[in-house]
Amino acid sequence: MADREDVCVLIPTLNEGETIGEVIDGFTRRGFENVLVIDGNSTDGTSDTAREHGARVMQQSGTGKGQAIREAVQHIDAEYVLMLDGDGTYRPEDADDMLEPLLNGDYEHVIGDRFADMEDGAMSRLNEFGNGMFNWVFRHIHGKNFEDILSGYRAFTRESVEDFYLDADGFGVETEMAVECVKQGVPTTVVPIRYEARPDESDTNLHPVRDGGVILLTLYQLAKTSNPLFYFGSVGLLSGLFGVAIGAYVGYEWFVPPRTSHEVLALVSAFAILFGVQLLMFGVLSDLIVTLHREQMRRLD
Repeated sequence: MADREDVCVLIPTLNEGETIGEVIDGFTRRGFENVLVIDGNSTDGTSDTAREHGARVMQQSGTGKGQAIREAVQHIDAEYVLMLDGDGTYRPEDADDMLEPLLNGDYEHVIGDRFADMEDGAMSRLNEFGNGMFNWVFRHIHGKNFEDILSGYRAFTRESVEDFYLDADGFGVETEMAVECVKQGVPTTVVPIRYEARPDESDTNLHPVRDGGVILLTLYQLAKTSNPLFYFGSVGLLSGLFGVAIGAYVGYEWFVPPRTSHEVLALVSAFAILFGVQLLMFGVLSDLIVTLHREQMRRLD
């Protein structure tokens, strides 16, 4: 079992002045002295409060949670990182359970499953539906069931995350981390945690519709390198079905009196079908290349 000195508690924040002090105290009381708060230029005194409670504070140069995590990892020397939001919804009491799979050497990335023990009112029905949909999409695109890919409570080895390609600026970063775990073959497990309602005095930074759209787009874009057959094949299938539908209409108009010719629509139909078939073939070839690449990487490892 490693010492707490080997663990850095990373807390990305934006206007969490009402809750950040209590969150930091919860970890320091349990012996976690290395607490790093990276602040996205808060206007409510989050940085000052964090310093008063003994945390090391960094001001991120850009904006968004993804940018904050990328910058913070470059300034962490500890072997293990325990990451969570500063809004008081995650409990310091779950820290040991989150770290245990890492410290035992069994895994390199741990995701806290909020749905295992969620307090009433901690998540709106819209957010709960969205989370369920994103997890379903992730399972079918990337072939892994991580239960709660959008969870902000994570534990991981610093070395494993250094190899991640994280490009998202906002809440899509959790999705990217989950995809990178699959892509890089990082041993990942899920630990049940308690998810509590955000305190009344704390305002959320999440915009369900806008951020949900970003997350869904991120899931699809990342399939390009992890599941190219789905990425290209889905568009190819839609194009092919569109072409077949247009072709069926053209055929109906031609064979059923009074016969009407639709040369332009016939060309559109043929183009859509050919385009769809080409994308499907490209998806199959890309999937073969990705599979061979993964096999070579496993042999090198």
